[in-house]
Amino acid sequence: MNRREAITRVGLLLGGTIVGMNLFLQGCKNEEDAKEVVFSDDDIRYLDEIADTILPETNTPGAKAAGVGPFMALMVKDCYTADDQRVFYTGLNGLKKDFYKKYKTDFLEASAEQRHEFLVALDEEQKEYMRNKKPEEPAHYFRMMKELTLLGYFTSEVGATQALRYVETPGRYDGCIPYTKGDRAWAL
Repeated sequence: MNRREAITRVGLLLGGTIVGMNLFLQGCKNEEDAKEVVFSDDDIRYLDEIADTILPETNTPGAKAAGVGPFMALMVKDCYTADDQRVFYTGLNGLKKDFYKKYKTDFLEASAEQRHEFLVALDEEQKEYMRNKKPEEPAHYFRMMKELTLLGYFTSEVGATQALRYVETPGRYDGCIPYTKGDRAWAL
């Protein structure tokens, strides 16, 4: 190989790397799904309290201790389409207004019983909506909140190590382990 051929190959290699990276980064960005929802600190406090009502503290820490509110905001902003972001954000604001209309108090200042009662009714509403929705219609916003709460909690350090049984580096694979009713599930 002569010097000219070596320089050409290195140039192609470097140029391909730079162009390839640029195309890769542009390929990840979908302009029509431009992220337009911005969650305020107040919105994140609401998401934390909603998540903590869904998964409250018992003998294990609740969803708020796992930081599920900021997780939900990040996931919606970075991973949801613009349409799903609008459904989620509009739903969050609707939840705030509907709660105030029903209880004449803010969700953040309400009792645990009021929050629980309201979210149980909202859960029934979303189940009915999901049973009757057409495939092209978006999911119900509360369904998204519940799914993100569970995902955020059980993939957090708190959820994986305190709510689930967790072995960081298992010594061997046991395909059949006896299960006693009430045992915690295994974290992966």
